[in-house]
Amino acid sequence: MEDRAGVERMKGLVEYIARSVVEAPDEVTISEAEGERGIVLRLQVAPDDKGRVIGKQGQVAQAMRTLLRVAGTRAQARVQLEIV
Repeated sequence: MEDRAGVERMKGLVEYIARSVVEAPDEVTISEAEGERGIVLRLQVAPDDKGRVIGKQGQVAQAMRTLLRVAGTRAQARVQLEIV
């Protein structure tokens, strides 16, 4: 049982973080899909900004995934983040 408003807040959180670290914030888009293991948020950024979103040794991406896991627990939803 997922909290729809919670999922929207999670999308907003990922979008806020991504826009904060990239050089082209207007090119940040987030799409949502139903996967077999829950909701999949697909983050798309400009090709030059992909490294910024992933971060050194994947630290930024891992931090976003950790925040999503915590927010997902509160919203009773299983959410995964894909960077495309």
